[in-house]
Amino acid sequence: MAEVKPFRALRFDIKKAGKIDELVCPPYDIISEEERKAFIGKNDHNIIRLELPRGDDPYEEAKKTLERWMNDGILKQDKREGIYIYEEEFTAYGVRNKFKGCITRVKLEDFSKGIILPHEETLSKAKQDRFELMKATNCNFSQIYSLYMDEKHTVRNKLDELSAGKPEIELTDNDRVTHRLWVVTDEADIKAVCGEFDDKKLYIADGHHRYETALNYRSYCREKNIGDGGEDYVMMMLVDMQDKGLVVFPTHRIVRDLDNFDPIKSEDLCREYFEVEKKPSYASMEKDLRELYDIGKKAYGFYCGGNGYTLLTFKDSDVLKTLLPDMLEPVRELDVTILHSLILENLFGIDAENMANQKNLTYTKDLNDAIQSVRDGRAQCAFILNPTRVTEIRNVAAAGGKMPQKSTYFYPKLITGLVMNKLF
Repeated sequence: MAEVKPFRALRFDIKKAGKIDELVCPPYDIISEEERKAFIGKNDHNIIRLELPRGDDPYEEAKKTLERWMNDGILKQDKREGIYIYEEEFTAYGVRNKFKGCITRVKLEDFSKGIILPHEETLSKAKQDRFELMKATNCNFSQIYSLYMDEKHTVRNKLDELSAGKPEIELTDNDRVTHRLWVVTDEADIKAVCGEFDDKKLYIADGHHRYETALNYRSYCREKNIGDGGEDYVMMMLVDMQDKGLVVFPTHRIVRDLDNFDPIKSEDLCREYFEVEKKPSYASMEKDLRELYDIGKKAYGFYCGGNGYTLLTFKDSDVLKTLLPDMLEPVRELDVTILHSLILENLFGIDAENMANQKNLTYTKDLNDAIQSVRDGRAQCAFILNPTRVTEIRNVAAAGGKMPQKSTYFYPKLITGLVMNKLF
């Protein structure tokens, strides 16, 4: 099954680069241009210069920056191979929580082998950007976030044992997420952890674009006859799928620029498949949805402006077998599938291509942003969702299916800049 290996990580030398909390940043795809400049303003050596470069030729700029930092000792490669235990402690839904995993190299496998499994569709534009960056730098600056099944929690228990002492790195970011890193270089300990994955599959939680990019980069290296085998691997963070600290946020849908949009008519058309209930205040929406989520109901908040909103509760999942007979059961039972198929496509005419190009549809994890986009006229309506369950993600991936784009948002994101993977 999954081949997991230690590696010599490329890391900041804080004696030369500066404080570690000034050098790291969130994943590139959630950083605005204003935020990017702010990170550089904190420290000129912030990893954002490599992960999200700018300039006339941004990828060449990243390449030159990487080479300069390595030559100057800003970045140094660890002398010994290791695995890197990483923990995040955070607050979500008012509860303080944490999860822990290990950062390793993982051998790339085509999805068709069923060893490393995706759960979500990807966008080609993002993959091209990451591919150009990999070609220029030959490096993973951020880790792909993957899950594994381990009923006895053998790996997690071993990681807890190995991280019982003080972490080598600890910092708290602007979102009050605390990040901790332990470095394990003992060969016996490394073998004990990596060997546990010989019978395990990996399920990509976050980083589909980067994984597909790594596959493309491997092919590129083979065609050009370059590399020493390092291109056959990618850096991953591996987390127990049953870790109690795992949190998935929903990704809400914002609809704009539809011709002849009529909220009242839309509600009436929804009645065929949904219970339609007018609610006096959108302030109760999250609570209302959570109550239905907890009893296994599929429900959505439909907001078109004003103080109130409409609660849509799906009536009968049996109808999906008739409406979507060719779709895998784990996929058609998803909240996002029901919303996309029965409302966005069937009612609003927003097909898959439209969604992919975000012509009439955009996404946000922030409920307040979704509401405000309607209130200030940027959008016509918004659909507020409950989160996808981790078990649903596993079932979709295991069945060989894929969710619609932006179906999941694992929180918190893995920070970028603690460890990097120079491929060769």
